[in-house]
Amino acid sequence: MKRKGRSAPSQREEKVVINDEITYEKVRLIDEDGGQLGVVTANEARERAYEAGLDLVEVSPNADPPVCRIMNFDKFRYEQKKKQQEAKKKQTTVETKEIKFRPKTEEHDLNFKIKNIKKFLAQKNKVKITMRFRGREIVYAQTVGLDAMKKIVEAIEEDAVIVQPPTMEGRQMVMFVGPKLQQK
Repeated sequence: MKRKGRSAPSQREEKVVINDEITYEKVRLIDEDGGQLGVVTANEARERAYEAGLDLVEVSPNADPPVCRIMNFDKFRYEQKKKQQEAKKKQTTVETKEIKFRPKTEEHDLNFKIKNIKKFLAQKNKVKITMRFRGREIVYAQTVGLDAMKKIVEAIEEDAVIVQPPTMEGRQMVMFVGPKLQQK
């Protein structure tokens, strides 16, 4: 006796064995209130679930004998989905923002970009600081480039921690900074 109204589980959702899909000879049965009913045959367990108007759900397939519980499976699945949504709300995602500039970037523009870096760090985001070298500017990468990066680090050192120090990647120098974690 299959129940109607069941949708196929999504690929990410793990397959839960219920009702007629349970093929064990004997199972340890738990009733809808959480009370132990002992070891019974799978058919007897299924009958008790149908009499109560509920489902027989496999809880622990690795136990000996496997543990099954009498419950409303749709309500259980709904509550699990709600718990996952609640956990998803509470998790925070860290984005990586990027600030680009050149070795000849003027003081005012540099200060403006530093202000943006501080804003991103205040929002708990990581920041990728990229300095682009064009043409013959690449000759000054180790001098002018590093000096500019040091100036930025000095300006944001109370708000940030260096995740990756400045490194050359082709024609650009890249440095990653992250927000300082507040000690409680």
